[in-house]
Amino acid sequence: MEPSGSTGNTTGSTIAAYDDHADWYDAHMSAEGVGDYVQQVHATLGDLLGPGTGTCLDVCCGTGAHASWLTRLGWNPVGLDLSLGQLRHAARRLPVAAADATALPVADGSVRAAVCVLASTDVPDYAAVLREIARVLKPGGRFVHLGVHPCFVGAFADRSDETRVVLDTGYADRSRRFDGWSPAGVRARVGAWHVPLADLLNAATGAGLRLVRTAEAGRGEVPELFGFRAVKD
Repeated sequence: MEPSGSTGNTTGSTIAAYDDHADWYDAHMSAEGVGDYVQQVHATLGDLLGPGTGTCLDVCCGTGAHASWLTRLGWNPVGLDLSLGQLRHAARRLPVAAADATALPVADGSVRAAVCVLASTDVPDYAAVLREIARVLKPGGRFVHLGVHPCFVGAFADRSDETRVVLDTGYADRSRRFDGWSPAGVRARVGAWHVPLADLLNAATGAGLRLVRTAEAGRGEVPELFGFRAVKD
């Protein structure tokens, strides 16, 4: 999970922002409370992707936290990420390669499936990542995006009260921000780019991917996650 340019765990050119936080992030993903969230992520991922065989690219794989679930579905996951610090952990869980998500070292039309999980806000140009994923998918190949819900999670959303979410006027702010209601989370450490819902869906269709299904999920009344499955026609 990272960005390109001046930060990043994946689609970046020079610096991987998660390198300085890789050990913390690996522990964070299995921490008490967060584990419930990860279970929700995996359940939604499995529902959208479905079972299959062959290679499934885990683009922006981070520490490889989702590899076991992809394997459980029958896929052979291969992780790609810019952060060498993250890949140090991921290599214990799946085959990995250091790569910029906007320039994947993968041949055109060569893989049956790809996923990008909890990473859309880690890259400054997620549309470019989607175009690259579409390039490497075989015709009929499936792609699953799963990330924070664009409408209810971001620097513009105060989720400190479990019974409601308070939104301010920052929804249209697409810049990288470190502020938010939680001073101890991922955003406060490495920042995040907001991807509004329309931008996300238009980027997918603009890349040549056909949306098949969408999903919302979360632990409370207001969803924390938004995902979709798309295919390359």
